[in-house]
Amino acid sequence: MNLGTALIRKPTTNLADGIVTHLQRSPVDVDLAMTQHAAYCAALAAAGWALREVEPAQDCPDAVFIEDAVVVVDGVAVITRPGADSRKPETAGAEAACRALGLSIVRLTAPATLDGGDVLQVGNTLYVGRGGRTNAEGIRQLRAAVAPLGRCVVPVRLREVLHLKSAVTALPDGTFLALPELFEPGVFPPGRPVTEEAGCHVVLLGDDRILMAASAPRTADALADLGFRPMLVDISEFEKLEGCVTCLSVLVPQVGCHRD
Repeated sequence: MNLGTALIRKPTTNLADGIVTHLQRSPVDVDLAMTQHAAYCAALAAAGWALREVEPAQDCPDAVFIEDAVVVVDGVAVITRPGADSRKPETAGAEAACRALGLSIVRLTAPATLDGGDVLQVGNTLYVGRGGRTNAEGIRQLRAAVAPLGRCVVPVRLREVLHLKSAVTALPDGTFLALPELFEPGVFPPGRPVTEEAGCHVVLLGDDRILMAASAPRTADALADLGFRPMLVDISEFEKLEGCVTCLSVLVPQVGCHRD
């Protein structure tokens, strides 16, 4: 079954030069990262997602984290304006890929900044992290872009974390997996706190299937015991750059297929 298209972008040879904000920099094995990325893509394909490779951005070591370049809501692709200046060239390839899929395009403009990793879609709500990469104008412009689609934007102040989806994502049943100490209290309904950092990062693959990092085995076991079907992938080299399973793809469901 073809559930839709997964936008992915291969790592560049200068991946190790990617931005590190809240972690201490450690050596990145680029060859291993290439192998891990291929396995990540294979997992998406095995789950029923057709892969579409976004054109490389060779001078942008963080470009593999394609999620930050575009937010897709229904048939609209909101092309972001990344908060790090070195990442702004990444959006051109993402826009070209979205056009090829027939999506309508909306671009954020200066002085807005917004990273897609700060946007968590749950039902008709877009929770948006207000932190170092996304500013108030970015939130305002995103709100204007998705309001005609019947979506509500809820801002969330972040603490010591790169992106909102580094701290919280949602399960297929709409409940949240969270590290609550990383964002302001009172925004999300009660969810499932996790003890493994990577345990709050899930990609919804369809039905009860979820993609998770191999670095969260206890959380994966707990979720499997609750009837979900975790698929684990090793992304250790990307985690050294504050990457998560959510960062490495943008899923564009076929009409009639919904992940939320």
